[in-house]
Parts: sequence; structure tokens; C-alpha cells
Amino acid sequence: MSAAPVRLSAWVHGMVQGVGFRWWTRSRALELGLVGCARNHADGRVHVVAEGSRTAGEKLLELLRSGRAPGRVDLVVESWEPARGDMTGFEER
Repeated sequence: MSAAPVRLSAWVHGMVQGVGFRWWTRSRALELGLVGCARNHADGRVHVVAEGSRTAGEKLLELLRSGRAPGRVDLVVESWEPARGDMTGFEER
């Protein structure tokens, strides 16, 4: 298993806008040592992009799907790629 940093892209479907979801996601990501952003989209989804260790990314994904996030998460569609290293901190956009 590679220790190289990875980039998680997660499209979160459900009632996830206007409920503190991006703030909650930012808090969890920072606790896990991830950098990235959570951005609302016009269709009601939130796009979460996070870079760091694969283990931390998988934990964030688990938290997004756990039912503990604000609002209601119906589906999370994820993809993985090598980290780009172009982000610092974790932004709500």
C-alpha cells in the first residue's frame, strides 16, 4: 500500500445545503489532517475535495456516509486520484 498522498473527490447528494454540512465537513477534515474544500452546487449537491493520506480520506468518506453529518445524506459518489498538492487549509466555498 502506497503512502503517497491522495485526492478524494466526493459528490454528496441529499439535503446538504443550508444545514451546516460544509462547516461540519471542514471540521472533520481538519481533525483528520486533510486539506481541501467543500463547495455547494446549484443542483443541491456538495462537492468535497480532500487531500492527504488514503487512511484519512477513507475515514472522512466513512464520516460523510455515517448519518452523523448535518442534514440528510442520500448518496456519496467518490473518486480517487494522486494528490495535486495545490490546496492549503480547508475552505467552505
